[in-house]
This record gives sequence, C-alpha cells and structure tokens, in this order.
Amino acid sequence: MAITNWPIAERPREKLLQKGVSALSDTELLAIFLRTGIAGKSAVDLARELLLHFGSLTDIFAASQTRFCQIPGMGAAKYAQLQAVLEMARRALNEELKTGNAMNSPGLVKDFLRLSLANRPHEVFIGIFLDAQHHTIASEELFSGTLTQTSVYPREVVKRALHHNAAAIIFAHNHPSGVAEPSHADKVLTQSLKQALALVDVKVLDHFIVGNGAAMSFAEQGLI
Repeated sequence: MAITNWPIAERPREKLLQKGVSALSDTELLAIFLRTGIAGKSAVDLARELLLHFGSLTDIFAASQTRFCQIPGMGAAKYAQLQAVLEMARRALNEELKTGNAMNSPGLVKDFLRLSLANRPHEVFIGIFLDAQHHTIASEELFSGTLTQTSVYPREVVKRALHHNAAAIIFAHNHPSGVAEPSHADKVLTQSLKQALALVDVKVLDHFIVGNGAAMSFAEQGLI
C-alpha cells in the first residue's frame, strides 16, 4: 500500500510534524530522506530493506557509492543527497564548536568526531586547534595510515599548532576495528605529544578514540 493511503497520523512526514523528530523510528526517518519508493514498494519498505541490508544507520552512512547503489531503488543521486546531509551535519557541528567552549561541550565534540571518523576504512589522526578561551580555530586531518596504525610525528604537530597560534589542542583518531579503547601505543603517543607541545606552551586537553558509534575520552578516563 502506498504511504499516501495510510492514515495521516501514521505517515512519517506528518508524524514528524505532529509529534517531533524524536518520535520517529530509524526506518521512518530514512523513509523521509528517500521520499519515494519504487514499483511495489513504498519509501518505508525501501528504508526497512536498507537497514536490514547494512545493519544500521551508521553503516548506511559509511557505505561506499558502489555498495549503496547496488540496492534496488538507490542510485548516484540518492548517494549524493546522503553525503550532502552528512557533510551539512559535520559543518553545523563544526560551526557550533567555533562559537562555544569546546571543554564545556564534550557531547558536541564527540558528535563531531563520530561523524568525522567513525567507519573510516583506515586510521586517521586529527587535531582540533583551540584558542585561549577554548574556541575552535581549526580542525585538521594531520596524518592517515593503514587499517591498524598511523605514524604520528610530534614535530609536525607542533608546527601546525604554531601555525594556528593555538593555545590548546584536542586530538582524535579512529580504530577501524570498531573498538574504542586505547592501546599502549596510543597512551605513549599522547604523553609524547603532551611533552612536545608543552615546550611551546600549548596544552593537550584531550585525546579521543573513535570506534563504531562510540568515542572514548582520555580526559574522562584520567589518562591525560
């Protein structure tokens, strides 16, 4: 049955407008994004199939164009729309970081990092450079590596911190394995970066490890 034949209160778009976005399931939210179905299948049917195929919204967002477009009813246009939505969300969070105190908004920082790093196929190491009031100056991808490791050079990090005239910095990197737990090497690296940056009066405020749907904070764990 087409969605237009459903009772108005059960249609995803009308339900959102009446009850708010939090009242919708993942399937209903995805159906609103898809807008239309295909012959014999409504947008809700397609949304349900996408979630069953990929397993979660996170995995849909992380899918390559090839994998996404293999699903009947999907194509390059829908993939482009999905990537645009994700990038708008990243930019909106980045704008919020620039206008607020990063240390007073740990949830905002985690959300930005999860959108930026979760489900990347290889390790990526980024730095968020902050001024004396802990407002974001810039965020940069500093190093990238393989599935299991990234080479990080403290000297290069110091150069970027001086370039931005940063007073503080937050580090983050992802674990493609999905496990948001620090290794011994992660702990040693964090201390090395902290010592190197202390020589130029730049404080390391935190280091986040991002896994599947989670971000672990060194500061919250008492590791920094």
